[in-house]
Amino acid sequence: MYCNPTLPALLAFAAGIASVQTLAALPAPALCLLPASIAAMLGIAARRLQSSSFEMAPPVSMACIVMSAALAGFVWAALFAQHRLRDRLGPEWEGRNISVVGTVAGLAAYSLRGTRFLFEVEDASPWEGARPRLPARLSLAWYAGRKGAAPVPPIAPGQRWRFTVRLTRPHGNANPDGFDYELHLLERGIGATGYVRMDAAAPARLLQASVPGLSNALQRMRDGLRRKILAALPNAPHAGVIVALVIGEQGGIRKADWNVFRRAGVSHLVAISGLHIMMVAGLFGRLTLASWRRSFWLMRWLPMPLPLYLPAQKAAMLAAALAAVAYVALAGFGIPAQRALTMLTVVALGFWLGRLSSAPQVLAIALAAVLLWDPWALLRPGFHLSFAAVGMILYAGIGRTRGPAPSFFAAFISGARTQWAVSAGLLPLTILLFAQYSLISPLANAIAIPMVTLLVVPLALLGAVLPAPLAGFALGFAHASFSWMFYWLDWLAALPIAVWRTPLPGWPLFLAASVGTLLLLAPRGWPLRWAGLFGWMPLLLNTAAHPAAGTFQVTAFDVGQGMALLVETARHRMIYDTGPPYGPHADAGERVILPYLQARGIDRLDALLVSHGDSDHAGGALSLLHALPVSVVYSSLPQRHRIAQAAHRHRRCQGGQHWEWDGIDFDMLYPLPGVYGDAKLSANAHSCVLRISVKNSAKTKAGGQSMLLPGDIGAVQERQLLAAYGLAGLRATVLLAPHHGSKTSSSRAFLRAVDPQLAIFQVGYRNRFHHPQQAVYRRYRDLGIERLRTDEKGAITLQFSTTVHFQAYRQQHARYWRAAEPVAPMDP
Repeated sequence: MYCNPTLPALLAFAAGIASVQTLAALPAPALCLLPASIAAMLGIAARRLQSSSFEMAPPVSMACIVMSAALAGFVWAALFAQHRLRDRLGPEWEGRNISVVGTVAGLAAYSLRGTRFLFEVEDASPWEGARPRLPARLSLAWYAGRKGAAPVPPIAPGQRWRFTVRLTRPHGNANPDGFDYELHLLERGIGATGYVRMDAAAPARLLQASVPGLSNALQRMRDGLRRKILAALPNAPHAGVIVALVIGEQGGIRKADWNVFRRAGVSHLVAISGLHIMMVAGLFGRLTLASWRRSFWLMRWLPMPLPLYLPAQKAAMLAAALAAVAYVALAGFGIPAQRALTMLTVVALGFWLGRLSSAPQVLAIALAAVLLWDPWALLRPGFHLSFAAVGMILYAGIGRTRGPAPSFFAAFISGARTQWAVSAGLLPLTILLFAQYSLISPLANAIAIPMVTLLVVPLALLGAVLPAPLAGFALGFAHASFSWMFYWLDWLAALPIAVWRTPLPGWPLFLAASVGTLLLLAPRGWPLRWAGLFGWMPLLLNTAAHPAAGTFQVTAFDVGQGMALLVETARHRMIYDTGPPYGPHADAGERVILPYLQARGIDRLDALLVSHGDSDHAGGALSLLHALPVSVVYSSLPQRHRIAQAAHRHRRCQGGQHWEWDGIDFDMLYPLPGVYGDAKLSANAHSCVLRISVKNSAKTKAGGQSMLLPGDIGAVQERQLLAAYGLAGLRATVLLAPHHGSKTSSSRAFLRAVDPQLAIFQVGYRNRFHHPQQAVYRRYRDLGIERLRTDEKGAITLQFSTTVHFQAYRQQHARYWRAAEPVAPMDP
């Protein structure tokens, strides 16, 4: 019996690509010849078996085709990744002044700090006799100077500039359940990041205002449309959303708007993805179909009607595909838009060539085509959600026949059934990806989808192409319509029951919920459909993990140049410091700590300790206080400080404070009495010093373990601690390096008194303070202390019981695109 191998072969090809994305290191290009040769031989064997009369030939041929496709996918993804990785900045060129010439690619992103843009390198000047080998594409920032300095000039796509830049290799913070910035750069083909140097000897110079080229022309058009929309909607609160719906640029959307979109489950509506592209394609397709069928009036100029030259259905499909290409080009060929365009193109080609088969096969072709174009797409949540949504719609429609044109009521019921299938079908996957689910999403989407797709987007696109003043009317109406819809979304998102949060499920829980979902959505007549609810029960009852009683766990986050740690006991959680701000509207609390807490199912904190007021320690505190209930805030800050004012209950740190949680002692060692009264002391000298230890077991007793968190104290405060507590009061198994390993801290006497086995350095990659100082870092080594750096290891998790065990994120979750080599010392 013959079985069509197309579907399993396509899925195997996708599986081969997926397997590469789990590797810690890529095979050498020469080693890829082996699986490529095996794939070729299996393909030849399968072809010969298809013409064989051997009884087992069909299944053996199928197996050969599937294995050949899987190996082909593996080889393709591995070679593609090797090509991208070769186009990265070499470590020898990091931190050096390099003169480059190139063009601005894409739209610039503006902020109070300056301008960020993509730069395609054309030439680089020699440096100390050597010509640097630079990546083809850079991500550059041009920061605004100090007050009184010349402002950053406007940056437009297609401009050719000469810059003096300083570059670094792709590197980002590496934390559990956090954003993978290094993967983001790899996917976009960016081989280095850096900034423009304000060099008086070699100032930035605009060489050409507009470089010819199709890509540059397209980007200039997008930039012109953005300026047009913003000019037509001055000071409009949702102007950034209108820009996003027209050209796919989301940088102007307010942070508060994103929060509402996430809680309401409608974030997909403000990204140019499948829904909008299909709407535009469908509109042009229907218009072409109607006009093509009514083209007989053209017979006075043509020998025969247009449908006799080309069938109306094919003309409509061609128009729809061209409209989709134009809209995706307008969106800058973003990743979600590329994915949707690929799916539409597959369907259009299949229809045009008369090769459309089953819907699952079309979906599989689109899946393989997307991964062929972008092998890293499957690491993005949108990839899984978009294909799963289409799959659920197809699955829910099994066994349902199409009759004549339905009435309005029947169409409404059909739409509601589809919305139910998508909402219920995506619940397990959404929980797996985001650890939360918007309970108001079905209602919010029922309001937002027709409003956005049928009213806001058409008006916004119309306003983008119309001349003034008509453009202003259309864009204003689009904004007013969206504002009305946003009012209701905001009201829904503010409901206490809007979002259900749960810890990220393991694979067994996810698979059980998925099977239950398929059973619930099975066609009518399927027995025991209601039993699918039992598949959801483990997911619904999932609870957060916690350490055993009498033990504790500490997670030192990779927040860049700053400190942030989560301390957990059996029933309590505390954050020690909250990391730095990353910009006017982003900080480590929002970007690093909160995603981790949400993924773990931690919805409240028993304590938040801010050691002192420096921004690299207190930058994320307000984000945490606004997002989570916090029982008490400890800090060295005065009561008038905004963090103390935002706290439900604030206590100032004082040496001698003590509390006990679940068999774990917490002892505040510093500030000592009189410190707050000394106006000459810096904020660092006020740092709260906390010692955490297993109850009644110092390091010298019964193998108990402890950790010392000293904030940014210096050598003077270290001597005061030695005088106040002696050796026994300071000993700890693990030490958080004071002041990130600066030259003013970690004195030899202090390190000998603490006598740690392990030291944690929370530092930023190639930070401007040169932390940790090399002399200090060597001091730890000379004393036999094991050293771990977050810029090398990523987030570090330590478990304290009778012994100490640690896990480093970059080692535990090693991937070929993540930097794993030791960080080289920076030139002073």
